[in-house]
Amino acid sequence: MKVNLRYFASIREDLGQGSETLETEAATLAALRDELIARGGAHAQGLARGKAVRLALNQVMADETAALTEGAEVGFFPPVTGG
Repeated sequence: MKVNLRYFASIREDLGQGSETLETEAATLAALRDELIARGGAHAQGLARGKAVRLALNQVMADETAALTEGAEVGFFPPVTGG
């Protein structure tokens, strides 16, 4: 299935891009994140399992067990801090 990915803040900076469209067989957000990490390089670093990353599915915050659907928009966010 085809999904649209959006990267925000420091994750966007790590990856050097704000968005991309991806053909995936991942069934959940967790599987999608693992697929991106497996790319290695900047994706492995920016989305690493040890890093706190928030996810949104179709513009609603979701946990990694959420199911992906054709044409879904997935957002990757670092934790927000204020000052």
